[in-house]
Amino acid sequence: MLSFMILLLIAIPMMFIALCIKTTSKGPVFFKQTRYGMDGEKIRVWKFRTMYVAEDGPKVVQATRDDPRITPFGRFLRRTSLDELPQFFNSLGGSMSIVGPRPHAVAHNEEYRSKIHGYMLRHKVKPGITGLAQINGYRGETDTLDKMEGRVKYDLQYIQNWSLMLDLKIIMLTILRGFSGKNVY
Repeated sequence: MLSFMILLLIAIPMMFIALCIKTTSKGPVFFKQTRYGMDGEKIRVWKFRTMYVAEDGPKVVQATRDDPRITPFGRFLRRTSLDELPQFFNSLGGSMSIVGPRPHAVAHNEEYRSKIHGYMLRHKVKPGITGLAQINGYRGETDTLDKMEGRVKYDLQYIQNWSLMLDLKIIMLTILRGFSGKNVY
């Protein structure tokens, strides 16, 4: 219900974003990528397209600072997290929640499941549009194992301590400070 209400509120900004994407670069407005959802089921996550190319396969390269694959308007969308808005459709459809561990590309799951103890426990709940890791600075590129371990630590902490109050706190902090980040490219 909350996703439906949010989609009503953001419908006009989403149409404006879609128009800007269409007029500033060639290609589709949306990008869909296969990721793991709850219980390891594969889901298709929707985002606004921010790159000239779309990667979804056995190897997915994370965006980096000054990445030439990112469109100029896409850089703004990524920095502000506005590229994530279409995931409210995922939430409305039931494959995602508003709050939970962020879903990673399948290729990244396969890489980290053997490197980080407890990594796959993240899939015991629905993935979220925002999460405890994101409000604690773990957004964007995870170019080191330490960064991914930090993200997973917060994901597992969220699962172990879940409450409605925690979800509300994460939503409020996402609104207040979640639309920016120095590690977001």
